[in-house]
Amino acid sequence: MDPDGPDPAGADPRADVRDALERLLLGGPRRLTRMQVAAAAGMPPERTQRLWRALGFPDVADDDPAFTLADVGALATLSALIDSGFVDLDTEASIARATAQALSRLADWQTDMLAEVLTRQAEEHGRADAVAAAETLLPLLTRTQDYVWRRHLAANVDRLLSSGGPGDRRELAVGFADLVGYTSRSRGMDARELGAMVEAFEATATEVIARSHGRVVKTVGDGVLYTAASAVDAVEIGLTLPDAWDDDDRPRLRVGAAHGVVLTRLGDVYSPVVNLASRLCSLARPGTVLVDRALAGRLRGLPGYRVRPMRRVSVRGYDDLQPWLVRRRPPERAGSPLEDMLDEMADEVLAAPEEDDAGGQGSGGNPGDG
Repeated sequence: MDPDGPDPAGADPRADVRDALERLLLGGPRRLTRMQVAAAAGMPPERTQRLWRALGFPDVADDDPAFTLADVGALATLSALIDSGFVDLDTEASIARATAQALSRLADWQTDMLAEVLTRQAEEHGRADAVAAAETLLPLLTRTQDYVWRRHLAANVDRLLSSGGPGDRRELAVGFADLVGYTSRSRGMDARELGAMVEAFEATATEVIARSHGRVVKTVGDGVLYTAASAVDAVEIGLTLPDAWDDDDRPRLRVGAAHGVVLTRLGDVYSPVVNLASRLCSLARPGTVLVDRALAGRLRGLPGYRVRPMRRVSVRGYDDLQPWLVRRRPPERAGSPLEDMLDEMADEVLAAPEEDDAGGQGSGGNPGDG
């Protein structure tokens, strides 16, 4: 078929472009069934199905030719990773799931971008040029992704070795930031306006967190979960982010942060500390930062910060939680009698025997969970 010529009556004019793009993306035409892929890769069919589901794809019928030779090659690569000792049978599905969750979002964004570019190419130059444009763009995207991945891998290796070596449990500061009134505000927006606000929020959060040596763990619409190796970095993020985001047309931002031992697994973090940061975020007033006792103790004595205990409250999972409000200390107030008196009162609270805030803590947590 001539992609620029007339289409047969009743034919989908985009079908030839779709087929060409699919072959380009999948490394060839769909010719193999799941059973044939498993046999060619030397893997049990139930194992290939488990991996397929872990990657987030729906089941296909046993006789459906939904796979290509590239799928066989991917399974061969996985077998090589297992043989090398880097991946074992017990964790392969977890690694597939974590990889899929990260890349599926990237693919969603790239699909929107490609659709716009390819539609414009097709309208201006014909469908053949649209396919040629995709053939040019995809290798560029692949090289960009490989570069970013390697840089992040290098940064994580540096953090790991700087913290004393490998291990899933580390002492970290964990922070949540979320938009106050996001749900009610978003109801009055169309898709373009909502998308622009979410994009602006994620861009602002990513820049501020990176600038203060933190790491974005995940973003979920109206919130972001981040970690930092030091208490100062975590609080700098919490104090800077609301100001950087502040605008009359935007919902206000609030932040909660806590410090303690965290389990890091497949790019995510799990710990009662995560839940505690989430609860503190839900208690914070717009534009403020609340922290836990552990984080407050690491900030007291630093002249740039004012740390004050707040009234104890009960929230889900915590019967008698003690929040601490952190603000920047104005230079002109440092050393004043009132500041010194309030600092002494804060020190007395910190020096008192620690009470058990938790009333049944879970692990994990999500922005806005509360």
